[in-house]
Amino acid sequence: MDEGIIAMLVMPLVIFMIFVAPIWLILHYRSKKQVNQGLSVEEQASLQSLAEQAEKMSDRIQTLEAILDSEAPEWRYRA
Repeated sequence: MDEGIIAMLVMPLVIFMIFVAPIWLILHYRSKKQVNQGLSVEEQASLQSLAEQAEKMSDRIQTLEAILDSEAPEWRYRA
C-alpha cells in the first residue's frame, strides 16, 4: 500500500522533470537572451520618433495653457 502512494507521488515528479522542466528552462533562457540583446535598429528609430512626438506635444500643451491663462485665467478651476 505504501509503495502505491509513493509511486503516485513520484510519477508526476518524474514526468515533470523529463518533459516540463527542460522546455521551461529552454524558453526561459531564450527569452533572457532576447532581452539582453537590446533594441533593434527599427525599435530604436521608433522610440526616437515617439520621443520627438512627445516633445512636440509637450510644447503644444504649454502653448495652449499659456493662451488659456491669458484669455481665461480661471479655466483651471472649472470642472
